[in-house]
Amino acid sequence: MLFRELKTQYSLDEFTTSKKHVVEILLYAALLSLLVSRDLLDLVTEQADDELVFPPERWAATFRSHAQLILHELGEHLGYSPPPLLERLIDDAQKIHQQRPILQERLATATQPKTRA
Repeated sequence: MLFRELKTQYSLDEFTTSKKHVVEILLYAALLSLLVSRDLLDLVTEQADDELVFPPERWAATFRSHAQLILHELGEHLGYSPPPLLERLIDDAQKIHQQRPILQERLATATQPKTRA
């Protein structure tokens, strides 16, 4: 059941790589997510009415769909304050591989007629 959940919920069977470090990172990320999901399920089960049932696969899908919100709430609880979004967008847009042209620039250059010297 555990491996089935890892396979279906984290799509571990869809990665085609033979690089050991990539496989290890994917496994660790999936296992960490699974542990957090199960701990949160225990907390929800404690707080919910006794007659409520949380099927594991449905819970996994629910957890995955709310993961971003969970991270945001956890960050607030821990006092993490990310920089303002606009500032981050401006900074990141200036840093992205400045020595490498973006796809639109490469396409425009590639489609221009060649001039003869």
